[in-house]
Amino acid sequence: MTLNIDTPAPPRRSGPRRTSGRRAAGRGGGGLTRFDLRATPYFLVSPYFLLFALFGLFPLGYTLWASLHDWELGGDKTFLGIDNYIELIADESFWNAVVNTVGIFVISTIPQLVLALMLANALNKRIRGRLFFRLGILLPLVTSVVAVAVVFTQLYGRDYGMINWFLGFFGVEPIEWQNQSWTAWLAISTMIDWRWTGYNAIILLAAMQTIPKDLYEAASLDGASPRRQFWQITIPMLRPTLVFVVFISTIGGLTLFAEPVMFEGNPTMAGGATGQYQTVAMFIVKEAFRDFDMGYASAAAWMLFALILVGILINYSFTRRIGGNK
Repeated sequence: MTLNIDTPAPPRRSGPRRTSGRRAAGRGGGGLTRFDLRATPYFLVSPYFLLFALFGLFPLGYTLWASLHDWELGGDKTFLGIDNYIELIADESFWNAVVNTVGIFVISTIPQLVLALMLANALNKRIRGRLFFRLGILLPLVTSVVAVAVVFTQLYGRDYGMINWFLGFFGVEPIEWQNQSWTAWLAISTMIDWRWTGYNAIILLAAMQTIPKDLYEAASLDGASPRRQFWQITIPMLRPTLVFVVFISTIGGLTLFAEPVMFEGNPTMAGGATGQYQTVAMFIVKEAFRDFDMGYASAAAWMLFALILVGILINYSFTRRIGGNK
């Protein structure tokens, strides 16, 4: 049996019909509203790009233009094309600075990252006074570079330095740390490691604390040892942070300037009597503000930029494989 019951229609409301704000905006100022929604984010981030263009892109372009000229500081400019780069490639002093820079970078960066990773892993565990130790590893970072250089120069002194005094117990003759390349590299590298290891350790520690604890608990239930958990869980999960730390260390290591200048004592930018620890940054400053050859110094700056790019690509090819990623 089917019953057909007619339901009366609801009465129509009198008066103006309400419209939503979005629909009203679409009728009246829809184009302007859509423009605001699209343009406002770009407007809010535009100060950064303006500052970057003013203090980043413009100096790069101006330096590139200067590198194509024979330009003495305060003198006339003569267009040379790529002659500065050709002369720079054949300059033994420049390549000596490149070798010194890469040598100090390798000796300092590899132990620095290993120590930072070990410190971060130790501070990530439950130990007494954990906050005290975390703050303690940041103390070298807030120390003045000049103070660090003065202390380490005294430590590596030939006659009264504590390093030579300690080596004397093993029958080692006093070492002239500034007279040879490898000794100067080692002294400067320890100075860099002491200052920047804690900084990298804090970054890695912050990344370790974001790793879910459930992964470690599940691994413990499966019988994984703490060492295996470190290599199978911690290191793969830290890969993005490790890439960042390696990039920052590469840029800082290849633009090294303050530590070797202060280690020299007499800031002539020569890096020793024979340039045994002169870095590329010191070479650029020497050419620009002691020899007053701005064009040649600008070409060396662009060569340093290319060296940094090569170093980042090489390091990225290694770090991207961490954790089994190829």
